[in-house]
Amino acid sequence: MADTIWNNLPLTGEASIWGDEIYFGTNISVVAEENASDVVKSGELAYWPPGRAFCIFFGATPVSVSNESRAASPVNVFGKVDGDEHIFRNVSTGMLVQIEAVE
Repeated sequence: MADTIWNNLPLTGEASIWGDEIYFGTNISVVAEENASDVVKSGELAYWPPGRAFCIFFGATPVSVSNESRAASPVNVFGKVDGDEHIFRNVSTGMLVQIEAVE
C-alpha cells in the first residue's frame, strides 16, 4: 500500500473532518488488504477503500470506544506521522491538504 501511495504523490484534496481524523478522496482504487482493520493508532496514515480516501488519524472518532482511534470501516494502514500528530487539530473542513514526497 505504501508503494501505491508513494507512486501517486503528490495527493491533494479538501479536508473532511470526522472526529480526530482528516480524510480526503483520491484517484487511487485499492481493495482492503487481508490485515485491514477499523482500529488504528493515533498518528497512523491509512487508505480507506470504500471512500478511496487518504486518512490521517490523530485521536478518537465518533465510533471510537474509549480513547482509541477507529475508522468507519477497515482501512489499510501504511505509515505514521513523523512528529506530533495532534497538530492536525488545527485543520478544518474544506482546507486544502497536500501530501508530497520528502526524501
